[in-house]
Amino acid sequence: MYYPSGTKDNPVKVNVSIVNNGTETLRFKLADERMFSLDFNANTIKNTKLSQTNDLITRRSSKNDVYYRDIAIEAGESYSFIEDVKKYIDFEEPSIYYLQLDFYPELYKSKGVKLTSNRLSLDVRPAPAASASTLLPVQNETATLLKPEAISPDQVVKQTIIARQKSLWDQYFLYIDLEQMMKRNGETERRYNAASADERRRMLDSYKMDLMQNRIDHDVIAVPESFQIQTTTYSPTSGSVTVEEKFKYPNYKEVKKYVYKVRQRDGIWQIYDYTVTNLRTE
Repeated sequence: MYYPSGTKDNPVKVNVSIVNNGTETLRFKLADERMFSLDFNANTIKNTKLSQTNDLITRRSSKNDVYYRDIAIEAGESYSFIEDVKKYIDFEEPSIYYLQLDFYPELYKSKGVKLTSNRLSLDVRPAPAASASTLLPVQNETATLLKPEAISPDQVVKQTIIARQKSLWDQYFLYIDLEQMMKRNGETERRYNAASADERRRMLDSYKMDLMQNRIDHDVIAVPESFQIQTTTYSPTSGSVTVEEKFKYPNYKEVKKYVYKVRQRDGIWQIYDYTVTNLRTE
């Protein structure tokens, strides 16, 4: 997840690939400090352009020499590297942003030919409130901070259900995209999108508390007596996990089919939606 500011602890890393789709050898200069070879532009959904970082402006306005390498790539080849967008752009508010990159084959200061990349969308979330630090998920026995792991979608769903069975709320929320789950309600989504950063944080905290107190979305927090994962299908970025869950009542059991929708961000799978179908009673 990406948050405003915090360049060192929360970078926005983008894979930059320069691809030679032609038939001739492609030659260009690549500065050791990438900011002299490329530039990132970020716009809000209202097409307002974000400001560049002070460090970027200072470095580019200096009169120091720019060191670079001459690169040559043959037809069909590519040259790739990773760059942190936060070195270029100040993200001060959570929002959806659209990124594009300008690449200067003869360096930025020459302001000659430039190549423009495809456009990417970037979802910057509200930064966790300091007052919420006591609610960070921790291991009960060791009091160490819990961190989501790069496990498969079926394991994500399995661990989430088991955490609910054991009433381990911190572990239950570890792989759930609370924002997207809350926005399943159309009216709530409209209010959330129009809200300020502080209001959004309050809405998320309230939604989480309502779940824990069983006031809303009863299906997703219902506690099954047993469950069995039926099928798991996924692409590199999204997928679904189908689970048969049994719920025990005094005189019978109810069997339901849950389909959990998952997607991957930064190598971590999260549950962001679900459907429920009643199958039978036993």
